[in-house]
Amino acid sequence: MTTFKALVKEVLLPRKESEILLFHAFDCDRSWFYAHGDDPVTMPEATHFFELVKRRQAGEPLAYILGQWEFWSLPLTVTPDVLIPRMDTEILVQWGVSLLLESSRRRCLDLGTGSGAVALAVKHEVSGSEITAVDLSEPALSVARANGRQLGLEVEWLWGSWFEPVRTRHFELIVANPPYIRDDDEHLHQGDLPAEPSMALRAGNDGLRALRELATEGQASLEPGGWMLLEHGWDQGSDVRNLMADNGWQAVETRRDLAGHERVTGGRRPL
Repeated sequence: MTTFKALVKEVLLPRKESEILLFHAFDCDRSWFYAHGDDPVTMPEATHFFELVKRRQAGEPLAYILGQWEFWSLPLTVTPDVLIPRMDTEILVQWGVSLLLESSRRRCLDLGTGSGAVALAVKHEVSGSEITAVDLSEPALSVARANGRQLGLEVEWLWGSWFEPVRTRHFELIVANPPYIRDDDEHLHQGDLPAEPSMALRAGNDGLRALRELATEGQASLEPGGWMLLEHGWDQGSDVRNLMADNGWQAVETRRDLAGHERVTGGRRPL
C-alpha cells in the first residue's frame, strides 16, 4: 500500500502541481500533508488522485481541474467558459481602483467580464462603488453571477456586446481585458490557452480588433474627464497608445506588469 508522499513522487508532473492536485483530491492542506505524508492511501483514494493527474497530463488547465482560482486574494469559480484570471490583470485593477477612489459617483463599467474577476476585485476594494459588468457569453455571465453571490459582492451583470447594453448610460471609469491575440499567434497552441474560450482570446489578424472598437466608442459611455483602461499584449502598448490618441483621448499612458512588459494603457475623456 502506497503513502501520500509516494503518490506525489510517482507522477510525471512538476512537484508543485502534483501537491496541489493531491491537496484537492484529499481535501487537505500542506500542513496536513507534511504531518501525515507517510500514512497509507487506499486504492480508491489513489485512483481518484491519478484521474486528476491524467487530466492535467492531457493538457487540461489546473484551474479548470480544481474548479477555482484566486485573483486579488478572492477565490473565484472558474470553468472552461471563462478565461483563467492571471496576475498581470491585477495591474488593471490597481490602476482602476486608484482612479475610482478619486471620482465622485464611483461608477465603473467592466467590459468582457468573463469570470467577473476584475469587477469583483474593484467592488471589493472601493466601498460604495456601482459596478456594471458586461459579457457576450451567457455561460460566462452565469459563472460571474455565481462568483458575486459566493463573495457577497453586488455587481450588475448584463448580457451583450461591449457598450450595447449601456448605450444611454455614463460612467466615471471603464475597464476591459478584451481579446488581443492575433489569430495566427503560435501562443494560442501553448500552455493553457488551447483549453480557454477562443472568443475571449482571438482578435483578428492584428490582434487589435476589440481594442480598436473600444478606443473608438469608449468616450460616449464616459462622463467628461472619465477614464478608460485597456489591458493588452506585451508588444501592443505603442499600438494602443496610437489608437487612443487618434480618437481624441487625453493623458494617454501605459503601465507595466511585474515582468516589466507594457500591459495596460489608459486615457481620459476630455472635459
